[in-house]
Amino acid sequence: MPALGSQRRLLGSLNCTPPATLPLTLAPNWTGPQCLEVSIPNGLFLSLGLVSLVENVLVVAAIAKNRNLHSPMYYFICCLAMSDLLVSVSNVLETAVMLLLEAGVLATQAAVVQQLDNVIDVLICGSMVSSLCFLGAIAVDRYISIFYALQYHSVVTLPRAWRIIAAIWVASILTSVLFITYYNHTVVLLCLVGFFIAMLALMAVLYVHMLARACQHARGIARLQKRQRPIHQGFGLKGAATLTILLGVFFLCWGPFFLHLLLIVLCPQHPTCGCIFKNFNLFLALIICNAIVDPLIYAFRSQELRKTLQEV
Repeated sequence: MPALGSQRRLLGSLNCTPPATLPLTLAPNWTGPQCLEVSIPNGLFLSLGLVSLVENVLVVAAIAKNRNLHSPMYYFICCLAMSDLLVSVSNVLETAVMLLLEAGVLATQAAVVQQLDNVIDVLICGSMVSSLCFLGAIAVDRYISIFYALQYHSVVTLPRAWRIIAAIWVASILTSVLFITYYNHTVVLLCLVGFFIAMLALMAVLYVHMLARACQHARGIARLQKRQRPIHQGFGLKGAATLTILLGVFFLCWGPFFLHLLLIVLCPQHPTCGCIFKNFNLFLALIICNAIVDPLIYAFRSQELRKTLQEV
């Protein structure tokens, strides 16, 4: 992306490709202390992308095959898988083109490379925005299914779900085009960071509320069956652990990328921030890791989907 560091730029990569020989290297900074730079080999990018590609293709294929999974909830999960799929494909495509350019196998004009780079950047940015949106949509869907169970099928209808899905895709495309076009404007970067914070807050509030309701329900069942206190304490601990994993993975995988955007606004010339900028490739790798983990959290836990995967 234009403002996010030259490590993943197709044009810039020919002159400033980061070393991939050591997992950790100390990058000297003549205006400040040494920087700890985590070098991500291109082979690792390709491997992570391919693993994510296989996982998310399986999720999409399973949902498309099984009519029992043709419901709003699974359509949101399917769209999340498609967004993660685009994240992986776009990053793998960019890495592959970089390698071909560096090896001299792909010879083309600079203008063509620039246009290809812009297209890939739009794909990366759009898939990231849509992935975050569908994570939020899944959280809202689950919240409605728990707190408004009787009205759920009248509130979350298939036509309404399709309209939400279409709106998310259109908004993601427009957002990515605007971001790539006006990447050097502070307002654009702040809007993206604000969007991430809002999505994190939305998911945290909804899932914490759902956990509280589940614990309350478990206590009610325990009282009816006269069970001992440690039983529903264990349920609460298990639910808290699940919630911590869900939100923790989201924050750890997406947080560094948006921290990078925020620091571009706050301290673009500071030596310490420059050290963080050098690890942009690591932040992209974490996002691809999120695309690998998402199917494990949201899709593969479904027994019906696992059964369909076995058939596929």
